[in-house]
Amino acid sequence: MLVFELHLPHIHSLKEKRAVITPILEGARRRHRVAAAEVDRQDTWQRTTLAFATVSGEERMVKAVLDEVDRFVWSFPEVEVVESRVHWMEDD
Repeated sequence: MLVFELHLPHIHSLKEKRAVITPILEGARRRHRVAAAEVDRQDTWQRTTLAFATVSGEERMVKAVLDEVDRFVWSFPEVEVVESRVHWMEDD
Protein backbone atom coordinates (compact mmCIF):
# COMPACT_ATOMS: atom_id res chain seq x y z
CA MET A 1 0.00 0.00 0.00
CA LEU A 2 1.22 3.50 -0.86
CA VAL A 3 0.00 6.36 1.37
CA PHE A 4 0.30 10.07 0.63
CA GLU A 5 -0.14 13.02 2.94
CA LEU A 6 -1.06 15.93 0.68
CA HIS A 7 -1.35 19.67 1.16
CA LEU A 8 -3.78 21.53 -1.11
CA PRO A 9 -2.69 25.15 -0.68
CA HIS A 10 -5.20 26.81 -3.03
CA ILE A 11 -8.34 25.06 -1.76
CA HIS A 12 -11.03 27.01 0.10
CA SER A 13 -13.88 24.49 0.40
CA LEU A 14 -14.58 20.78 0.54
CA LYS A 15 -16.16 21.04 -2.91
CA GLU A 16 -12.91 22.42 -4.34
CA LYS A 17 -10.98 19.71 -2.52
CA ARG A 18 -13.10 16.97 -4.11
CA ALA A 19 -12.54 18.52 -7.54
CA VAL A 20 -8.78 18.12 -7.02
CA ILE A 21 -8.58 14.68 -5.41
CA THR A 22 -11.23 12.90 -7.50
CA PRO A 23 -9.11 12.97 -10.69
CA ILE A 24 -6.16 11.60 -8.72
CA LEU A 25 -8.14 8.73 -7.22
CA GLU A 26 -10.11 7.90 -10.37
CA GLY A 27 -7.09 8.27 -12.61
CA ALA A 28 -5.03 5.89 -10.47
CA ARG A 29 -7.86 3.35 -10.43
CA ARG A 30 -8.32 3.52 -14.18
CA ARG A 31 -4.68 3.74 -15.30
CA HIS A 32 -2.99 1.50 -12.76
CA ARG A 33 -5.81 -0.79 -11.63
CA VAL A 34 -5.30 -0.09 -7.93
CA ALA A 35 -7.69 0.34 -5.05
CA ALA A 36 -7.69 4.03 -4.12
CA ALA A 37 -9.38 6.06 -1.39
CA GLU A 38 -9.17 9.15 0.76
CA VAL A 39 -8.48 7.53 4.12
CA ASP A 40 -8.09 10.48 6.49
CA ARG A 41 -8.78 14.21 6.86
CA GLN A 42 -11.99 14.03 4.83
CA ASP A 43 -13.37 17.13 6.55
CA THR A 44 -10.22 19.25 6.25
CA TRP A 45 -10.04 21.60 3.26
CA GLN A 46 -6.33 21.85 2.59
CA ARG A 47 -5.05 18.47 3.78
CA THR A 48 -5.81 14.90 2.80
CA THR A 49 -4.47 11.39 3.12
CA LEU A 50 -4.81 9.17 0.06
CA ALA A 51 -4.02 5.45 -0.05
CA PHE A 52 -3.45 3.17 -3.03
CA ALA A 53 -3.23 -0.61 -2.80
CA THR A 54 -2.42 -3.45 -5.15
CA VAL A 55 -1.73 -7.16 -4.83
CA SER A 56 0.34 -9.61 -6.86
CA GLY A 57 2.08 -12.91 -6.49
CA GLU A 58 5.32 -11.16 -7.41
CA GLU A 59 6.91 -8.44 -5.29
CA ARG A 60 8.54 -6.81 -8.33
CA MET A 61 5.12 -6.32 -9.93
CA VAL A 62 3.75 -4.62 -6.82
CA LYS A 63 6.81 -2.35 -6.68
CA ALA A 64 6.41 -1.44 -10.36
CA VAL A 65 2.73 -0.54 -9.97
CA LEU A 66 3.32 1.50 -6.81
CA ASP A 67 6.20 3.34 -8.51
CA GLU A 68 3.85 4.26 -11.37
CA VAL A 69 1.20 5.47 -8.92
CA ASP A 70 3.85 7.48 -7.08
CA ARG A 71 4.88 9.27 -10.28
CA PHE A 72 1.22 9.79 -11.18
CA VAL A 73 0.39 11.53 -7.87
CA TRP A 74 3.51 13.72 -8.06
CA SER A 75 2.42 14.84 -11.56
CA PHE A 76 -0.44 16.96 -10.18
CA PRO A 77 0.94 20.50 -9.72
CA GLU A 78 -2.02 21.64 -7.60
CA VAL A 79 -1.04 19.33 -4.72
CA GLU A 80 2.04 19.33 -2.52
CA VAL A 81 3.22 15.94 -1.31
CA VAL A 82 4.04 16.32 2.38
CA GLU A 83 4.89 12.65 2.86
CA SER A 84 4.64 9.36 1.03
CA ARG A 85 5.24 5.95 2.51
CA VAL A 86 4.86 2.31 1.51
CA HIS A 87 3.36 -0.31 3.80
CA TRP A 88 4.05 -3.98 3.03
CA MET A 89 1.88 -6.86 4.08
CA GLU A 90 4.15 -9.77 4.87
CA ASP A 91 3.41 -13.47 4.43
CA ASP A 92 2.73 -15.36 7.63
